[in-house]
Amino acid sequence: MKKIIAKELGKHIPFTIFGAITGILMMFLFDKVPYQTSYSIFYVLHPAHVFLSALVTASMYKNYKCKQDSRKCSIFGLIAIGFLGSIGIATLSDSLVPYWGEILLKMPHAEPHIGFIEDWYVVVPLAGFGIVIAYFWPSTKFPHAGHVLISTWASLFHMIMAGGKPGTVFLTVAIFTFLFLAVWVPCCISDIVFPLLFVGKKENKEL
Repeated sequence: MKKIIAKELGKHIPFTIFGAITGILMMFLFDKVPYQTSYSIFYVLHPAHVFLSALVTASMYKNYKCKQDSRKCSIFGLIAIGFLGSIGIATLSDSLVPYWGEILLKMPHAEPHIGFIEDWYVVVPLAGFGIVIAYFWPSTKFPHAGHVLISTWASLFHMIMAGGKPGTVFLTVAIFTFLFLAVWVPCCISDIVFPLLFVGKKENKEL
């Protein structure tokens, strides 16, 4: 399992760097966007992130847990893993890590925006929709790539809401660093590590 985690984290570094770079470019493009617009954009990107994360997380569990014996595939396990792996870790990635960065950088409007509380009527159903699709048509590759980019942009707009605008070189580098950290570890944990914790050793060896 440690080798799988290390391998997957290494494989995702280049794409996560690319995502963080696109985030910095968007930061310059949207530096004058008012708070309410940033809030609205965040609550388009964050639910989309949750949907893709639920799809990938549940698909990983379905693909590997059910590969050997469909009787081992618990629908309740699939639902629980899909919800926890998407809503829980997406909140960490899109809201909590950016918020910690905002606090450290002393941004004027630092505030955690928790999607499953503030916008639960969109976030929770989309997570459920992703799990349903994973049950019937499990898919991981394209949803994971889209998940990483959308997560980067959601984290960015969370920081823009807090007053994260391009100014000094230090601020730009600091925001890039937090965007990278907010996406790299949580997204890999959500899509790969978390569901595989509930897959048997036999299935893990086939990865």
